[in-house]
Amino acid sequence: MFLEIIDSKKNPFIKYVKGTLIIIFFHFIGQIPLSLYLIFNNLNFENSENQIYVLSLIPPNLSLFLILIPFLITLPAIWFVVTKLHIQPFKIIITSKSKIDYQKIIFAFLLWGFISVIMIVSDYIIYSEDYKLNFDPIPFITLFFIAALMIPIQTSVEELLFRGYLMQGFGTLFKNRWGPLLSTSIIFGLLHLWNPEVDKLGLELIWYYIGTGLFLGIITLMDDGMELALGFHAANNLVTALLVTASWTAFQTESILIDNSEPSLGKELLITLLLIYPIITIIFAKKYQWKDWKKQLTNKFE
Repeated sequence: MFLEIIDSKKNPFIKYVKGTLIIIFFHFIGQIPLSLYLIFNNLNFENSENQIYVLSLIPPNLSLFLILIPFLITLPAIWFVVTKLHIQPFKIIITSKSKIDYQKIIFAFLLWGFISVIMIVSDYIIYSEDYKLNFDPIPFITLFFIAALMIPIQTSVEELLFRGYLMQGFGTLFKNRWGPLLSTSIIFGLLHLWNPEVDKLGLELIWYYIGTGLFLGIITLMDDGMELALGFHAANNLVTALLVTASWTAFQTESILIDNSEPSLGKELLITLLLIYPIITIIFAKKYQWKDWKKQLTNKFE
């Protein structure tokens, strides 16, 4: 079992606190290239209200590359913490099964990627006046290679940390499944408070991030592995980076479309949390024959 597999005597919760601090330290190291670029170009990034404006002064592809570098540094840090601090195989934070199921990663990626493309294209057709065609071959090809190589690393780092490492760590603390599910989802949501989307749409957007964390946590616990979460998260960020961007989003990219509409929060939030995520969950449940939902999501253990 994904959480129960951890020996809390050999790896108590305090060790996960230490490991998390190590991972955070390396993530901050990864932010040095962006900081140096801002300093050398006399760009002041200290005022949070001007973060979007400051990033807009950096060429989009370079901005994306610099923003994603910390995740390149954090990935080996997670590997180091799991294998050297906890003395465990790295696979243990991905799945409790004998081997990683790459077909599940691919299926989740293709499923959500296809649905995302359909939704974006449909919205463009219906509300074409809200979009500007931004396709420029050379910048887009550059974006494609940066995004295809680095965004899956970014999303994988987030999943390895939240749905893998921290979920198992909180399992040693709570000795059940619902505690780690709720705590990692809340932390995942709160860490997005600094996203520019929150400044634009308001604090209510935090429920989207917490809800997304719950969705990813549920499919991880039900499947006793995070392969589906890995695929879903990668498709979500990659498709968005390539197809559409807006002036108020975290990723400013040379995407095919620019959304110039005034963003709103309400029905989109409810549709995503109460309709789209449940439908995706049902598809996964049917395909992989999930059973014992209560046990998988709430089970207590020693």
